Amino acid sequence: MTNELPPRRPTSTRARSLSVTGAVVAVLAVGSLLIWHSQLGNLLDLNSAADKQPVVAGSGASGRTPPMETSATLPPTAAPTKPPKPKPTKKPSPGPTKPTKTTGPAYDEESDLGLTSKLRSRLRKATAAAKADGITISITSGRRSVAKQNALLKAAIVRYGSYREAIRWVLPPEKSAHVKGKAVDIGPRPAMAWLEKNGWRYGLCRRYDNEPWHFEALTSPGGRCPALQVSGAGPAEAG
Repeated sequence: MTNELPPRRPTSTRARSLSVTGAVVAVLAVGSLLIWHSQLGNLLDLNSAADKQPVVAGSGASGRTPPMETSATLPPTAAPTKPPKPKPTKKPSPGPTKPTKTTGPAYDEESDLGLTSKLRSRLRKATAAAKADGITISITSGRRSVAKQNALLKAAIVRYGSYREAIRWVLPPEKSAHVKGKAVDIGPRPAMAWLEKNGWRYGLCRRYDNEPWHFEALTSPGGRCPALQVSGAGPAEAG
């Protein structure tokens, strides 16, 4: 026996060389396949969900964990709107009552406005003449309303005790010259006396014997006045 080792076979060295080379080729192939797969995924998945995810600053910006949606990041939710309650309707308060309009012209019983134009004109001329003589003629009762004449008549009936006695002083409205604006009562007494004496010059005459204050236009200016009647209860009944 000898101590020489048998020579190595060249085939074993080649085998190892081929194994290493194959492993390197396999690694390169796998790496290329991975790179190609990644590029292919980027080309095909252009609209992936990750692209649509908005970038939110904060703790999730590192990309490890997605940011959590909090009340600060969510849009505010509108509070539910309630339908407005109808306002209670108030009943209209009644306005001030307007005074009822009276028919016919307005006049004051103690003025000459309600008298006929003829009586008013004559009385004004006589009043001016009396004033020149130092006498003041005042109207105590000119034109009266129907209601006023009725009230006077009722009061006269109570005072004198009967209708017949009352109409000697106050006639009913349908017979009264005051209601028609054709009669005037004057005062004070000096004026009554002056007008009885000078009234004919202006067509004014005293009519009743029992009423020295009662005058009417019974004649033309400058004419003669008719005789006095005893009272309004006489045949002419125009007091």
